[in-house]
Amino acid sequence: MKCGGRCCDDAHPPISMNCQQRLIAAGVSLTAFETRGYRRLRTNPDHTCILMNDSMCMIHAIKPETCRAGPFTFDVDGDTIRIFLKHASICPIVTLLKEVPEAYGQQYDLAIENITNLVAHITDAEIDTINRIDEPDTDLVVAIPRGHRFV
Repeated sequence: MKCGGRCCDDAHPPISMNCQQRLIAAGVSLTAFETRGYRRLRTNPDHTCILMNDSMCMIHAIKPETCRAGPFTFDVDGDTIRIFLKHASICPIVTLLKEVPEAYGQQYDLAIENITNLVAHITDAEIDTINRIDEPDTDLVVAIPRGHRFV
């Protein structure tokens, strides 16, 4: 689906070490990554994701955890992971998800799985940096224990 990638503009999705190794094994250059408080993808000079080409993700099938979780995002408050849904003004997919409960449920489950996996594989210092990123235009949908294991 070609959504336009608006959520990928000026985004620096957190990358676990496992994800970075997986992406490098698939051919993504080490230069696509940087660490600025947390391991993340770089952006191009125009602020688009370094892995976007003509508004399309070049690694869609193997994209990072938070990209797979989209349009859900997260923060961590102590022992709680808070999951948020972006507004349709940021992600046009949200409208579809709200209209099709089965699609919403599938994406919600995928988001929980990917976000809990990411949080389990990054440091508390990285989480603190990620928590400082302002993400307006989101609504809290669930709070789950940090040690939650997706089943």
